Amino acid sequence: MSDRSGIEWTEATWNPTTGCDRVSAGCDNCYALTLAKRLKAMGAAKYQTDGDPRTSGPGFGVALHRDALDVPKRWRGSRMVFVNSMSDLFHARVPLSFVRDVFQVIGDTPQHTYQVLTKRSVRLRRVADRLEWPTNLWMGVSVEEASELGRINDLLGVPAAVRFLSLEPLLGPLPGLELDGIGWVIAGGESGPRHRPMDPAWVVEIRDACQAAGVPFFFKQWGGYNPKARGRDLNGRTWDEMPGRHQLAVP
Repeated sequence: MSDRSGIEWTEATWNPTTGCDRVSAGCDNCYALTLAKRLKAMGAAKYQTDGDPRTSGPGFGVALHRDALDVPKRWRGSRMVFVNSMSDLFHARVPLSFVRDVFQVIGDTPQHTYQVLTKRSVRLRRVADRLEWPTNLWMGVSVEEASELGRINDLLGVPAAVRFLSLEPLLGPLPGLELDGIGWVIAGGESGPRHRPMDPAWVVEIRDACQAAGVPFFFKQWGGYNPKARGRDLNGRTWDEMPGRHQLAVP
């Protein structure tokens, strides 16, 4: 974890859990799985738990790190914090009691704004009413293709301060994307040696839907072998729109 991050839409990362399992096509070329394997080989203590080789891999088994819970309390100033860049907080192997502990730290550090992102929207919906939701917590779901649009319906039942969508790696068009109750949208292409190309028309359609709905739109990258090579411009400009911090969700 770090109090600085190279991810364009955040400022810091915090990993109270690590490890995950593939659940959909968006996981096929997971950067975190590849990074965990390298960190295990380097002897990094947090990445010594192996996952099921059919769905996970070396160093990428789900592990809880209680010693990491207080890390944000030691950061000076304020940060935009991406929670679990190397895991999924709503993975079935993360006990609800530990999710509550993470939420407690978030509530105890109101100087920061936290971004939690999951592909496990069904579990999110099922436990949402058993959690206390701090006003500085943004909750999002990943939607990489049309077959996963149902995750948005699960998210809409969550009383987060901001509900957001991460449409990355964008693997296909998302026709009829509904944005009622959504406070922010990120879109981006896949990177790495096995990246799958993204059609510019898919991104333009999403950008236009955000503009029509008055939803902030953030375009992360075009993707490719090198994620920085093709830049971030869309129709001649960068799109770095974000909600105001501690913004209340649309009912």
